[in-house]
Amino acid sequence: MATVAELLAQKAAIEKQIADAQREEKSSAIAQVRALMSQHGLSLSDLSARAPAATRGPKSGGKVAAKYRNAATGETWSGRGLQPKWLKAALATGKQLSDFAI
Repeated sequence: MATVAELLAQKAAIEKQIADAQREEKSSAIAQVRALMSQHGLSLSDLSARAPAATRGPKSGGKVAAKYRNAATGETWSGRGLQPKWLKAALATGKQLSDFAI
């Protein structure tokens, strides 16, 4: 059975091997990236350029058009989230959701 000191020495040696392997892999990856950049004529500014606004996804948190309206009061609901009280009350009386569609 190995002593604690021997195990710690083995651990240190393995950690050094891991660090060396990571350093080699990182150097190899950097070389590959540089070769690809050279091959395609890219610069660092090309890598940091943001995508045009048209290709980015839609903004979140915007308003959604109303899909349902209470004809008596003019209140509306987009169909998202919890149903408003006026709609719950109307549905409880037997009306259909389609009766309120805009």
